Amino acid sequence: AGEENVLLPLTKAARDALTPDQIITRAKAGNERFRSGTLRDRDLQLELKKTADGQSPAAVVLGCIDSRAPAEIIFDLGLGDIFNCRVAGNIENTDILGSMEFGTKVSGAKVIAVLGHSACGAVKGAIAGVELGNLTQLLAKIQPALAETKYDGKRTAENPEFVDLVARTSIKLTMARIRQSSPVIAGLEKSGAVKIVGCFHDLATGTVEFLSYKIFRNRKPVEKHSASFHPTAYALRIFSRPSFTFFVALRVSTTSLPCLTIAA
Repeated sequence: AGEENVLLPLTKAARDALTPDQIITRAKAGNERFRSGTLRDRDLQLELKKTADGQSPAAVVLGCIDSRAPAEIIFDLGLGDIFNCRVAGNIENTDILGSMEFGTKVSGAKVIAVLGHSACGAVKGAIAGVELGNLTQLLAKIQPALAETKYDGKRTAENPEFVDLVARTSIKLTMARIRQSSPVIAGLEKSGAVKIVGCFHDLATGTVEFLSYKIFRNRKPVEKHSASFHPTAYALRIFSRPSFTFFVALRVSTTSLPCLTIAA
């Protein structure tokens, strides 16, 4: 069969012609194919040859190391389609941020997706207060999501509902920290060149839910929501579900850029 009948990796021209929203739409369609068992046929040997001399990925995905959540498979993608960053709990660090900056600013990817999932072992470990070598400091980065998750039920690692709520909260906090910690990415997002989205993958059904947020800039200092907030801090307010709203204090100078307020 000729190449016209075979899926090929994205070319730079094809990638550059897509908007961030179109890339997200393609990812949603790919996940629906995965969920419904209608994955497209691929010639991986041909993809290997086509990407040997270059790549033009459309997105950077920050996902968990969980073996059941490989982004290329759950979005029905092939070689050269995405940059894939993976770490337990899908949390950012300076190396991940540098990788994202390379993927977007240097290589031209137009979407950053923070991909969490149900029944996350790292989230369970953070809830349970697990301590083990270097894992201890990693889980500590997830633990702020516990306090920010409003839930009246059993707040334990044995409660799947609470675990998944914390995972969703952690996705949002990670998105916020990416914007706060990378002026490069924040600038790309402000210009419209890049869109940051949160995704939650249900391991039982295969469905990926896209969590979208509107961004507003607000210079109003926060002084009354918590006694621990510094007068020069600004707040990052994140709306998730009708049942809860939470705040995260960001220590910044009054002369720095305004903070971001994210609303569903």
